[in-house]
Amino acid sequence: MKELPTSINQLMTLQELNLSRFFELKGIPTSIGELMALQKLDLSWCFKLKELPTSIGQLTALQKFDLSGCYELKELLTSIKQLIVSEKLHFFGYSKLNMPHTYIRHKILRNLRCLGF
Repeated sequence: MKELPTSINQLMTLQELNLSRFFELKGIPTSIGELMALQKLDLSWCFKLKELPTSIGQLTALQKFDLSGCYELKELLTSIKQLIVSEKLHFFGYSKLNMPHTYIRHKILRNLRCLGF
């Protein structure tokens, strides 16, 4: 799968979305920001994912967010500067990533992994 369908917003009660190892995934639709019940989003090892929609910042119930191994991501600031993650936020293996850590707002962030910058 190269892109998620825009109709993903119809899964309004979805709590967990695991797209880990969808190696060909290139895009996430802006409609993902309408998943208000989403608590866990795993995009780890989506090698071809280059950007995230700014609507990701609207995921207010998000507790765990994993972007480990998304090597093509270059800019996260506009996508996640309003993101509140209460438990785990993982970034691993980034050499191209441009993201000042001070822009991430968090409530009770228990586990932040930013390795390989």
